[in-house]
Amino acid sequence: MATEQEPSAAKTLEQDIEELQKIVSQLEKDTMGLEESITLFERGVALSESAKKRLEEAETRVEILSKRGNKIEPEPFEK
Repeated sequence: MATEQEPSAAKTLEQDIEELQKIVSQLEKDTMGLEESITLFERGVALSESAKKRLEEAETRVEILSKRGNKIEPEPFEK
């Protein structure tokens, strides 16, 4: 079971990014105390790491599925 500090495995990349954008917006307002800001920042870092991992996994899948001739070969993903 995911805690508030861990991104949920059931969430999508888009949901993680949306939540991350909300956190950034809240932090930019600078209307909260230090502890609350740190807690939000920690959540943002966890979401960022989760999004990065999802993107890396998707990149790997694309590389594996890219075909050259009749043989499946990894093909670098252009960023």
